[in-house]
Amino acid sequence: MQSHATAAAAHDSSAAPASGYLLEVENVRKEFPGVLALDNVQFRLRPGSVHALMGENGAGKSTLMKIIAGIYTPDSGTFKFHGRDIRLKGPLDALENGIAMIHQELNLMAPMTVAENIWIRREPTNRFGFVDHGQMRRKTMELFRRLNIDIGPDVRVGSLSVANRQMVEIAKAVSYESDVLIMDEPTSALTEREVDHLFKIIRSLREQGKGIIYITHKMNELFEIADEFSVFRDGKYIATKFSTEVTRDDIIRMMVGREITQMFPKETVPIGDVVLSAKGLALKGVFADVSFEVRAGEILGIAGLVGSGRSNIAETIFGVTPADAGTIELFGKTVRVDSPATAMRHGMAFLTEDRKDTGCFLLLDIQENTQIAVLQSGYVKGGFVRQKQLSKASVEVSNALRVKTPDMAEPINNLSGGNQQKVLIGRWLLTKPKILILDEPTRGIDVGAKAEIHRLISKLAGEGVAVIMISSEMPEVLGMSDRIMVVHEGRVTGFLDREEANQVKIMELASH
Repeated sequence: MQSHATAAAAHDSSAAPASGYLLEVENVRKEFPGVLALDNVQFRLRPGSVHALMGENGAGKSTLMKIIAGIYTPDSGTFKFHGRDIRLKGPLDALENGIAMIHQELNLMAPMTVAENIWIRREPTNRFGFVDHGQMRRKTMELFRRLNIDIGPDVRVGSLSVANRQMVEIAKAVSYESDVLIMDEPTSALTEREVDHLFKIIRSLREQGKGIIYITHKMNELFEIADEFSVFRDGKYIATKFSTEVTRDDIIRMMVGREITQMFPKETVPIGDVVLSAKGLALKGVFADVSFEVRAGEILGIAGLVGSGRSNIAETIFGVTPADAGTIELFGKTVRVDSPATAMRHGMAFLTEDRKDTGCFLLLDIQENTQIAVLQSGYVKGGFVRQKQLSKASVEVSNALRVKTPDMAEPINNLSGGNQQKVLIGRWLLTKPKILILDEPTRGIDVGAKAEIHRLISKLAGEGVAVIMISSEMPEVLGMSDRIMVVHEGRVTGFLDREEANQVKIMELASH
């Protein structure tokens, strides 16, 4: 396999003729109501290469990919595929032309089996015209053997972890034998081992001459897997470079147009009294004997590998899945947290891991998504919503979080992933929580927005809010936490103070 340096030499951009590109995009423009998403951008993909697309949320990356995948129609611009002009009529047209997209927010049908999801609309049939389930199962197993994926074809997708669903999405895209694969944040829910597996699949596809467009916010991934990258900013094309030519700081400067001096603006704030204490919490078959406490002004990080039970513990504390055993004390009193409504009455807020499935109300606008958690609070008087005060507060929190939107009536589905995340954080800030649980607060968010959210978390801790933060990103856990609780296979394996914590100690406890 070529090294990145060799690949770069072999594909010198000044020497490569136009026909040397698999995909060429020129002068593409796309406008949504009130937002110019793409302003005459360009993009070129070589066969047998991984081309990373970099930029802050709202930079236009996902919009361009959705145009290439036939989901959106551009207002103007030209597309060449294998040197021929193409105009895609829809996602199926793109697939038939050999362009497949794996979405950041997974799009599988939960009640259906893995095999049914992969071959939907392409099911093999027997001589009577009925679906041949045996053949479909065999085709799935053969595909999974090629990709070294260990998931049964008859398993219901709804029962799979987010990481395994991601693998099914990837297998589905590969099953189309596409020449171009678009991967939008493919590692956001994967463990280190699963990321290694994914990279092996990507390298294998690259060796077969496939072109892979890879959207990521993780700089280390860019240098590990990408041959070259393009940077977008505010809907404009900035530059394309080989990954051997630049440093991490160069890329950040191109992405944000400014220096990001402090990724983790952790402030030293007074730590107050214990506000939440969990003792011997258990949920049958998921976790057992979980005990910890968190104080006012403290950020307690929860670390552990995907599948360790971190998110389940958070959901139990918030009453989504009430505990089978153990007790929760809030402000010194034992409370049975049997529902999210009970948790909210006691001053808790919970930002979930999955924006799409359990966070955003995708059919509602930004205003409605922001307000939905406070309709039982001080903004309601005599059974009527005090809409004027609520709208004013919603706009203020949206402005404070720098949500990129033309106005509050914009459907939340039109926002980038990072801006959706900011709306969800704004929703919970309106409830003025005393305990804030954040599950992967910066997943799939660009470096600029990450720094803003980190600053906000520090500010809330400074105001006396007790913060519980779950994150798969080690630098985030180490950079933001006062203490770190490590979980492995449903059990707490240890606590580390900020001063003593490092990556090695966390990994030792996480794989105990």
